[in-house]
Amino acid sequence: MRIVIAGGHGQIALRLERLLAARGHEVAGLIRRVEQTDDLRAAGAEPVLCDLESASVEEVAAHLVGADAAVFAAGAGPGSGAARKDTVDRAAAVLFADAAVRTGVRRHIVVSSMGADPAHRGDDIFDTYQRAKGEADAYVRGLDALDWTILRPGMLTDDAGTGLVRLEASTGRGPIPRDDVAATLAELLDTPATAGLTLEVISGSTPVSVAVKSVAGN
Repeated sequence: MRIVIAGGHGQIALRLERLLAARGHEVAGLIRRVEQTDDLRAAGAEPVLCDLESASVEEVAAHLVGADAAVFAAGAGPGSGAARKDTVDRAAAVLFADAAVRTGVRRHIVVSSMGADPAHRGDDIFDTYQRAKGEADAYVRGLDALDWTILRPGMLTDDAGTGLVRLEASTGRGPIPRDDVAATLAELLDTPATAGLTLEVISGSTPVSVAVKSVAGN
């Protein structure tokens, strides 16, 4: 498959790119800065300069031509203010989904956040983030032209992956290494029967491939 990843220089995205390239997939990552290109090439991905905060839907769609799947893994990141939670975590996700629809790329995976909810209350930055992610998820779920899967990881860590997860519609809170989130995403991409599911993932006792197969078609 050819897979295009928004937020291609993110910590999860770089791990995912390595996994997908190792599986023989053709991977492109959308990045904002030219100095990030070498990191993507080292991960086995094609770097594509595209700022999702300023690009038009036509510009993003042009980068999706010929793709078999799209992954939204972009995020404003820690330290960003409320304005960028909206422009990246919500608006860029909407833009990327619209571009996928326009290009006819049906398979669409979103890296969301556990607790994402458009009705989330509170005025802190994290509250704004949860609303933005929730609004983006709701928008994607409303697009009949996409075979979407939304993945909501627990607390992300940089611990080495174990390959063992708990993947369900609702897992409860818990940590998970970024390695294992990337492994789950790679398996979801190879399992189209997970379309239409919103899933939470934390560390657990089930091998990733088994966990994905167990939810497929539900």
